[in-house]
Amino acid sequence: MISTTALPSIRLISNRKEAMTGLHATHVLDRGFPQLHPRPEAGWLNDPNGIMSVDGRWHVFFQYNPGSARHEDIHWGHVSSPDLLAWEEHPVALAPRPGTTDGFGCWSGVGVVDQGRPAVVYSGARDRHGFSEVVVVHGSADAQDWSGERIVAAGLPADERVTMVRDPFVFELGGRRWAIQGAGRSDVGGALLLYGVDDLDAWSEEGYLLTAEAPVVSELAPCEGWECPQLVRVGDDWVLLVSLWLDGQPHRGVAWVLGSMELDEATGRPVFSARRTGIIDEGSSFYAPQAVQSDGSDGQSERVLLWGWAQEIAPDGVRGRTQADTDAQGWSGMLTFPRELVVRGDEVELIPARELTGLRAEVVDAAELPDQAEVRLTGAGAASLELAGSDTQLIWHGELAEGDEVRILIDASIVEIHHTGHPARTFRAYPADGERYAVRHDAGVRADAWSLALPVAGGVSAPH
Repeated sequence: MISTTALPSIRLISNRKEAMTGLHATHVLDRGFPQLHPRPEAGWLNDPNGIMSVDGRWHVFFQYNPGSARHEDIHWGHVSSPDLLAWEEHPVALAPRPGTTDGFGCWSGVGVVDQGRPAVVYSGARDRHGFSEVVVVHGSADAQDWSGERIVAAGLPADERVTMVRDPFVFELGGRRWAIQGAGRSDVGGALLLYGVDDLDAWSEEGYLLTAEAPVVSELAPCEGWECPQLVRVGDDWVLLVSLWLDGQPHRGVAWVLGSMELDEATGRPVFSARRTGIIDEGSSFYAPQAVQSDGSDGQSERVLLWGWAQEIAPDGVRGRTQADTDAQGWSGMLTFPRELVVRGDEVELIPARELTGLRAEVVDAAELPDQAEVRLTGAGAASLELAGSDTQLIWHGELAEGDEVRILIDASIVEIHHTGHPARTFRAYPADGERYAVRHDAGVRADAWSLALPVAGGVSAPH
């Protein structure tokens, strides 16, 4: 995703060390800073990017401004993990190069393994006007060194109706590699440009995979363009995700489109046929997710993993943070916990990645939770999550039916809620002195709760 608004640079004022020394530093004094979600100690963070599994480690990159807590000067940050629980921070992978194709930033993109070698594919922007070129960088075998040549694989599209283009995504169909880019078109709004990618370094423009006027897709909320498109296979189904973008306006959410894919007999190009749409996460903070096909090489069954960007936006009625607050703290934004994308009939749902149960530590009281906690609700009746203190702030309220399960995952200022059969909900909330997270529920609802911490050798959880 590319910012179309330039903000003035600021001097970083923070109580943290000058250098990034780790993800879980004990000297971080801001109670809202996450302990289990990986992010650098300071700076702006937005979209997850370039996710790939290499030699038994998951590598996750992300949009990152190391110089301030504002959306500008975008680099790619980099963390990796062998188990999706404990994360190691690596040096910045990509930095913008003034006067070149990515002089205005190294924006969103994906990771691929090309002929056995890791590569990243991203939007390079020369200026703030929303147009970008597709840039490819081949990395080292261990996905640590990204200093190689930056190759422009696709320039601006030929169609003059295109008002915005960015965020490449690469997929395979029919034994060939293809790609899409999110776009906006003056006559229809959202659109997906299609490319043939037999050569990762030289793409061929193949028209459109989809536009907002297509059947079923036309039910999506109107917008100026589709950002961060993701197109993944789940069993026999294909799921398209698009982030609904309006320039200068609050984000309109992330839509899913469930359908099928086949190759057109006449042209040999992919055709996507939609049958159902919905919103993947109805929280106030979720945007610009990235999904990745996991082939089982991580020791799990084949699945689709997904991370999203959790913006600093609290739900109505919950105390939020201003730009001045984030400037003072020196950081903004984080990634969600990893999730799995599943299809149930004609519905698409996100569930917590199965590995996350490994964070469960001590059993705790759901009515008085620590800042890192999980609550599992079952049974039937009403339940809610609050920040309890002198003034109660209601974060979430829901109704459970028999057979439902709700999992609430809390890490300082991020709350992730997964309710069976419902869209996920990602919220930000900021506990202050004298406030604690608390779950209230009817007698027919059972609440099991745990503190969350990183597991360590011997089965004893690390302190948080």
